[in-house]
Amino acid sequence: MTSLDFMDQVEMFTGLTDQQLEAIQNTAEVVEYRKSDPIFKHGESAENLWIVLEGEIQLICESEQSRQKDVCEPLSFISSAQTYGWHCFVPPFEYRLSGYCASRHCRLIRLKKQDLEQLFKKFPEIGYSVMNYTLRAIGTQFQELQDELARRQGQEIMSNW
Repeated sequence: MTSLDFMDQVEMFTGLTDQQLEAIQNTAEVVEYRKSDPIFKHGESAENLWIVLEGEIQLICESEQSRQKDVCEPLSFISSAQTYGWHCFVPPFEYRLSGYCASRHCRLIRLKKQDLEQLFKKFPEIGYSVMNYTLRAIGTQFQELQDELARRQGQEIMSNW
């Protein structure tokens, strides 16, 4: 469990009252991973929202088709978004990318979707804060994915000259 002072410093929770932070604290679980450990996998049921406390997460675009063809290396990038798992709020509620610990050690807060939904009903301010931050994280991840795709396409164009 994390302290209220620490929870107050997490950008997603800034501006929330102590009562709201305590409600989040009671549902939050701190989990740790080591380098290359899978945090979530493409196609798995998305049941958690993840917040990075320490370390880096590498997002990898992989699917059954890319594993079977094995034509090119899977698309991967390290995201600066610090929040992952937004798929738990969007049908079909499955992870679209795989997430792996990219540093020696990762420490994350795991928030279960069911617990969050209950909190959102009780404290709409928490729902607004979490969803507002999550939407910004989605935008960051999309931009990083777009940049990686453009970089890779540029390398392929240059190598064909």
